[in-house]
Amino acid sequence: MEESNKTEDKNQGFEIISDDNTDNAITKVSGMFQEWFLDYASYVILERAVPAIDDGFKPVQRRIMQSMKDLDDGRYSKVANIVGHTMQYHPHGDASIADAMVQLGQKELLIDMQGNWGNILTGDRAAASRYIEARLSKFALEVVFNPKTTEWQLSYDGRRKEPIDLPVKFPLLLAQGGEGIAVGLSTKILPHNFNELIDASIKILKGRSFTISPDFLTGGIADISNYNDGKKGGKVRVRAKVSQQDKNTLVITDIPYGTTTSSLIDSILRANEKSKIKIKRIEDNTAKDVEILVHLPNGVSPDKTIDALYAFTNCEMSISPLCCVIQDNKPIFIGVSEALSHSTQHTVNLLKSELEIQLNELEEQWHFASLERIFIENRIYRDIEEEETWKGVIKAIDKGLQPYIKHLKRAVTEDDIIRLTEIRIKKISKFDIDKAKQNIESLEEKIKNVKYHLENLIDYAIDYFKNLKTKYGKGKERKTEIRLFEDIVATKVVMRNTKLYVNRLEGFVGTSLRKEEYVTDCADIDDVIVFRDDGKMIVTKVDTKTFVGKNIIHIAVFKKSDKRTIYNMIYRDGKSGPTYMKRFSVTAITRDKEYDLVNGNPNSKVFYFSANPNGEAEIVTVLLRSSGKIKKLKWDLDFADLAIKGRSTRGNTVTKNTVRKIELKEKGISTLKPRKIWFDNTVQRLNVDERGELLGEFTAEDRLLIISQKGITKTIIPSLTTHFDNDMIVLEKWDPNKPISAVYFEGEKQRYYVKRFMIDNPNKEEKFITDHPNTQLQIIAVDHRPVAEIIFSKRSLENRILNFEEFIAIKGIRSLGNQLTTEKIKDINLLDSLPYKEPEVNEIDLVEEEIIEHKSKENSDQNIKDDSIIDPSIEEDGQTTLF
Repeated sequence: MEESNKTEDKNQGFEIISDDNTDNAITKVSGMFQEWFLDYASYVILERAVPAIDDGFKPVQRRIMQSMKDLDDGRYSKVANIVGHTMQYHPHGDASIADAMVQLGQKELLIDMQGNWGNILTGDRAAASRYIEARLSKFALEVVFNPKTTEWQLSYDGRRKEPIDLPVKFPLLLAQGGEGIAVGLSTKILPHNFNELIDASIKILKGRSFTISPDFLTGGIADISNYNDGKKGGKVRVRAKVSQQDKNTLVITDIPYGTTTSSLIDSILRANEKSKIKIKRIEDNTAKDVEILVHLPNGVSPDKTIDALYAFTNCEMSISPLCCVIQDNKPIFIGVSEALSHSTQHTVNLLKSELEIQLNELEEQWHFASLERIFIENRIYRDIEEEETWKGVIKAIDKGLQPYIKHLKRAVTEDDIIRLTEIRIKKISKFDIDKAKQNIESLEEKIKNVKYHLENLIDYAIDYFKNLKTKYGKGKERKTEIRLFEDIVATKVVMRNTKLYVNRLEGFVGTSLRKEEYVTDCADIDDVIVFRDDGKMIVTKVDTKTFVGKNIIHIAVFKKSDKRTIYNMIYRDGKSGPTYMKRFSVTAITRDKEYDLVNGNPNSKVFYFSANPNGEAEIVTVLLRSSGKIKKLKWDLDFADLAIKGRSTRGNTVTKNTVRKIELKEKGISTLKPRKIWFDNTVQRLNVDERGELLGEFTAEDRLLIISQKGITKTIIPSLTTHFDNDMIVLEKWDPNKPISAVYFEGEKQRYYVKRFMIDNPNKEEKFITDHPNTQLQIIAVDHRPVAEIIFSKRSLENRILNFEEFIAIKGIRSLGNQLTTEKIKDINLLDSLPYKEPEVNEIDLVEEEIIEHKSKENSDQNIKDDSIIDPSIEEDGQTTLF
């Protein structure tokens, strides 16, 4: 058998082994990966996906801008024509160029667009490039181009010159943002606000600290607390703006960055299909601005639905920024602050280069203007009349200039003399010495100004940025609201559209047991807590059918970290042991682990069990089996006398005798302390974590008073999921006995009115000013005896002190009120309120309160400890033992 012939291409890094007897060849790819793949990866990184730090452009974007500059004549050009011209620079197809140009135009900064360029809100695509037109914006013409400061290189085919980087004198990279996926790395730079970038650049030049935040054309709300300066590991949460239009309608007016109205609606419909939320229908009225109406069925909470939209749909998105840019022909990872500092310094360097070029040009103009004046004013042109050769002419002019050129800033060259010979006779004959002097003086003034700017380069750069903001900053105000987001617990806001059933005897729970006992509505992400009559407890996830143990006595949806739900239990320890009672809460567990709530002895049995969402403590009656030794077979127990402890505690002894049964005698009231509630203005939410302003201590009956700038007042039971409107001006604990005072301008009558009223119907939202479109609420006061200072627009009118209590009595909420004035009011300031004394309580009420307090003290002194006995059937020394 013949040996195989081997050939090796060392330049390509692979080896081909062939067999003379066959057509098969084996190619070894050793080296190919290292060389070819690295070349490909470098090309994609440098030439396709990652923008340059200096001008903020990817190569295709830079070539599009250069092509638009080549074609620029102030009029619109067909995008197809621009794309074709760009292909002279860009070695790829027209489709990629057209897509890149549309994306560049939709950023609304560098390109003036005409025609259907698509819609970033709805996701609609742009029309074909032959139907749409574009031209460079005035901003682009001013900040992007300057052939004198541009470095050039040959295009891919060597036929044209293209810029290496465009001399952009603005942080365009951060203003537009950018993203791309290369080989082995990616970049995602979020867009920032135009005016804020300019302000930050000015702060950099002044040596001050600065921060910049993302700003999106789609608006919305953003939480940038974990932005991490745009570096790897950071995260930005963005949300749609969702508000309540009425009790059955939500309106979405801004969408998160990276989504469209179509994708947002699809995500809402999917969440509805999966029963995460419950909606009736959805309408998309988006045109120039976003408007999506979400209609809710009757009985569905709008506040809870808003949270559910954030938890289960694209109404909230998470973005992971990664600032990767090309610098010195290599990719680097930096923060946006460093990128802005680099861009600002780059702008200063470009401005310096432009000033130096301008200074050189002005000095050349001054030099030749001075030579021209000397040449004509001293009639040196006559010295060449007798010269017969070109060299003689040059020599004669040079000789004639010598007495007059001592003040020139540089030597006279032969090129200068040649330019003098090119002056036309007509210009010499009409030469005006005064105009020539004025021209030279004007040039000298310009030179002086340019030198001054070079000496004060930082001030010049600051003025440059300020001028950009003045000319182009209008209409570029921040669109995205910066706010801290509260964490939404999915189990608290999920729509419970699934029904939970239980077979107590057999011990099965689930959503498919439709023939069994209905428990409650639930969601597939919920957990359920189960108690059995043997004193065992288990928490498990909702499923179609799950076995949790026989003889179930209580089942409910489990709320993690719920300290307000208190379980009251009386049980027998073992087959014939003593009976105990306990109160406990369940805040944290391990799912599917069985917990023993009794002492662990076999044959233990629960006699009485209740679950109390607000810590209610009932009174029960204990009935014992008759026995010759027992004198008292029946007595009452109050759970309020028992302290709330952990689930593993044994509890307090009820009796050592045999219990026949336990009956509920009287339902109890909550034994929990009133809950302190705070309002965090940063996230516009209530909380119990001591964040923000303390609103007060609330019982189950207490309510919050809310008044908006629209003149709408309502009271609500505080809930941590409540959403508050942006125009809310009053939020406090409601005192039903405290009047509300207001001054408002009535639009129809064109007069100011004062009114005082009480809220008669706390369950109803009411408007206390008229519905006229020009009616405006001026000021609201919620003290008992408020006082205000009225400042009139007319300086001739003295300020007026308004005592609300004296001016008007308390009337109905729908009353017009008393007229205050017809004069125009400039301002109204609330002053310190007058002292208010609480109504005196009569002696009978005081006696009753003292009795109640005395009883309460007795109960608190008798707070039963573990192992205390509450069995009146046991006697010691002829007395009944209570404890």
